[in-house]
Amino acid sequence: MSANITMLALIGIMVACGVYLVLERAVSKMLLGLILFGNAVNLLILTMSGPDGRPPILGESDRRHHDPADPLAQAMILTSIVITMGLAAFVLALAYRAFALTTTEQVEDDPEDVKVAAKRGGEDPER
Repeated sequence: MSANITMLALIGIMVACGVYLVLERAVSKMLLGLILFGNAVNLLILTMSGPDGRPPILGESDRRHHDPADPLAQAMILTSIVITMGLAAFVLALAYRAFALTTTEQVEDDPEDVKVAAKRGGEDPER
């Protein structure tokens, strides 16, 4: 089995950008990172699922491809899309609630974390 190296490099870049955005303090950037990471994983599943084949439908008479395509990868990607959309809706609801309460989307340090960091010798709680 051979994989498309260009596609794998693109997936690696998308995963790196998604992880970078998830680690940001703004909720909107976290959401974009989650969506980007989810799409990269979907592309990875599709790339690693194997070569194209004929449709996995009984009675299909296309003879160009000898083996049918594996429908499991496509089912996993569809399930992943639904889960990602649900997660995006949940994060948007959290962002709206946080904005309604604090009028900002930045995630601030917890006062208890600041106290614990001060007790541990002046550690920076943001790291």
